[in-house]
Amino acid sequence: MIRLITAFLFALMMACPAYAYIETPSLEAEVKAGTLPPVGQRLPDDPRVINLKAMGRKPGKHGGSIRMLMGKQKDIRNIPRYGYARLIGFNDKLELQADILKSYEVEDGRIFTLHLRKGHKWSDGHPFTSEDFRYMWEDVFNNKKLSRGGLRASMKVNGKGPVFEVLDKYTVRYSWDAPNPNFLPAIAATDPLYLAKPAHYLKQFHKKYQDKEVLKKLVAENRVKNWRKLHIRKGRFKRPYNPDLPTLDPWRNTVAPPSERYVFKRNPYFHRVDENGRQLPYTDAIIVSTGSTQLIPAKSGAGDSDLQGRFLNFDDYTHLKSGEKRNHYRVLLWRSGVGSAVALLPNLNVKDKTWRTTLRDVRFRRALSIAINRHEINQISFFGLARESADTILPQSPLFKPEYQNAWSHQDIEMANQLLDDMGLTSRGSQKYRLFPDGRTVEIIVETAGENTLQSDVLELIKDYWHEIGVKLIIRNSQRDVLRRRAIAGLTVMSVWSGLDNAMASPDMSPRELAPTGQSQLQWPQWGNYVVSEGRKGEKPDLPEVKKLEKLFQLWQSATTTAQRRKIWHEMLHIYTDQVFTIGIVNGSLIPIVASDKLQNIPDKAVYSYSPTSYFGVYMPDTFWYLDAEKRGAAK
Repeated sequence: MIRLITAFLFALMMACPAYAYIETPSLEAEVKAGTLPPVGQRLPDDPRVINLKAMGRKPGKHGGSIRMLMGKQKDIRNIPRYGYARLIGFNDKLELQADILKSYEVEDGRIFTLHLRKGHKWSDGHPFTSEDFRYMWEDVFNNKKLSRGGLRASMKVNGKGPVFEVLDKYTVRYSWDAPNPNFLPAIAATDPLYLAKPAHYLKQFHKKYQDKEVLKKLVAENRVKNWRKLHIRKGRFKRPYNPDLPTLDPWRNTVAPPSERYVFKRNPYFHRVDENGRQLPYTDAIIVSTGSTQLIPAKSGAGDSDLQGRFLNFDDYTHLKSGEKRNHYRVLLWRSGVGSAVALLPNLNVKDKTWRTTLRDVRFRRALSIAINRHEINQISFFGLARESADTILPQSPLFKPEYQNAWSHQDIEMANQLLDDMGLTSRGSQKYRLFPDGRTVEIIVETAGENTLQSDVLELIKDYWHEIGVKLIIRNSQRDVLRRRAIAGLTVMSVWSGLDNAMASPDMSPRELAPTGQSQLQWPQWGNYVVSEGRKGEKPDLPEVKKLEKLFQLWQSATTTAQRRKIWHEMLHIYTDQVFTIGIVNGSLIPIVASDKLQNIPDKAVYSYSPTSYFGVYMPDTFWYLDAEKRGAAK
């Protein structure tokens, strides 16, 4: 009898948390009405507990909405990035850890066993189980209609996908014949590899599961061509346009486009709690207003945003600082995590044969780079607070070497002129600009996305430096989508963008940015397209140094130790910077972050970057909270 009582008490202790969960005030009415279960029934059996005090932060309270400003409708994709809920994710020290998953195990770098949290639910309350992984594997990844390009590169080793197994309701396994170092970083990425989607919801749009006539009706109602397009539209996590799509993120979109205002309300089944038993996120909603990107600095300065980093640049700092007290916000200065705040990307796949030959000559790229006075640009555009550098990794990276930073990044007009003379570009026109053999002026049209003035200001300075070496620069403002399309089509000679997305890499992070791996790399879009399509599209890389980078990247993917991967990284960094495939200017620049003076737990110093920090993501915005939360009404 005593044993039975002891066993019962032990089971009761294991089933109940060490503290009572605290109901979210904005959900109390639904709980009372019976339309929503109480918080203890909404959480997984073992939620992820975020101990804020141990992190040097303050436990908070529920309530309030975070207002943000974005450009176009598609920019709402940044909210899942900011929420940064991942099966496995990076923490603020850039260490991998289980998040949505309870735990995971890796054997020999090639067998990955993932353990789910029992009782975890999608945002609509439906259980999140291994069935969602099975559906994604069998009915999406391996459906030729839905995955025409096949498996993503991160799921293939030596051209082969994994063996997928469902071990039980809460355990799945992916196994390869050889190590796959890309798998976990891909899951943790800013735009992650999604291994699971809500099968219970998406099956209604899938030919395999839905009645033919019903599916035909759904296709017609949604004004799409076929069930494939319907399934893709309804199931996109990266572009959260469908309010009905269940999610595991902290906030879910509730407004269908088109709209100028999107309301992301809290996910009542989110899997994280703080140490006091409050379910996260603290804030009830994120409200996104869209409009002209040029107006975002002014609107932020007027107090129209509670948390803003997007579309702000250091040249906005003075204006933003002046409105702090008046409009009840503070301006933080975070470091950029990109390889260069402004980078010039010569298109090595440009269609014009003369320009293609010229840009592929390393002497031309080096001449353009060493003609630039980075020190002057740093003083004028960055108040001397940035670091003059090639487009490469930052000192915060364990891979950093000064030689990468200094590669062809010190001004030397005499050497630049000599390099161009050695190329045979010795003829000059009436305005002292160099001429090609066919008589055309060496005139580079640099295309911009037209989203900020910093790029244009820097280009105006570079125009003068290049004039000294007889190269004419013309600035052409465009739009992001137009710029990308033109570069991919080979119509752009050179574009301006930021540098490496992840300039804080470790040896175990993928060096994919240093080799052709996708058509979004505007310095070699067709080579990248060839690689990512496995030769079905684009152009096969034919420049020896690029082929070397491609080979090294393949070697990195098959490496089994961190030491091997570190060696490969250094070889790739040396080639990439020495060959000046992109022309960096400065890195480590400061970015103003506007935050409400009532919003707590935002780091004073941090790195703001697409990768690997997912902008605000690794700093856990679900733990940001308002001092005056009770005064801020629920989002509508």
